[in-house]
Amino acid sequence: MLHKIHLENILFLDIETVPEEQKFNQLSANKQKLFADKTSYQRKDEFTPEEFYERAGIWAEFGKIVCISVGFFNPKGSERNFRLKSFYGEENEILIEFKHLLEDYFFKPQHLLCAHNGKEFDFPYIARRMLIHGIALPEKLNLFGKKPWEVPHLDTLELWKFGDYKHYTSLKLLTEILQIPSPKDDIDGSQVAAVFYEENNIDRIIVYCEKDVIAIAQVFLRLRQEELLEDHEITTT
Repeated sequence: MLHKIHLENILFLDIETVPEEQKFNQLSANKQKLFADKTSYQRKDEFTPEEFYERAGIWAEFGKIVCISVGFFNPKGSERNFRLKSFYGEENEILIEFKHLLEDYFFKPQHLLCAHNGKEFDFPYIARRMLIHGIALPEKLNLFGKKPWEVPHLDTLELWKFGDYKHYTSLKLLTEILQIPSPKDDIDGSQVAAVFYEENNIDRIIVYCEKDVIAIAQVFLRLRQEELLEDHEITTT
């Protein structure tokens, strides 16, 4: 089935998120209590809500998106070309620009979104943050009333599970076992918040996010048993 999908119909994407505020005490008293309640099971007696707050970026209710990177195949004649683009800045602007991309270029029935663990994280996170900002959902993220086979989403983690729903494989592990070369990462996901708030270095985050988009596309190609992308086939816009 994967071979029946035209590569140019897929928008590969990844998001980077951070806690909505740099420090726990910057939240309102009510939001602090809600965070404590939300995380009580994960924290148990090991962490206070304040100590646990560095992980708040994984929840759309307590985090925000600082970067969305996308990649898509844009063939030039017989040559492959994979184009990268990143959205960053104020979250509201990131979401509006991403929505415009979907509505202007990836709105047709055959168009699909693809991410690693996207169905559990990226896609719902983007949708929730859009609604929080009062942004109407684009069709590709509006799943209300859709049957499972009507959802225009691909997930490389789900593809690798082969129906084994208790199985989780990180993107980093998947690229390793599938022998997909990747440059040494400058940062990892656990460092994004510190790079954003303490270093104020969005460029490092963008590079990290774009690397993940390339990795997702490479995994998809490997699952189709096709040649991997080479550096000269990748361009950034």
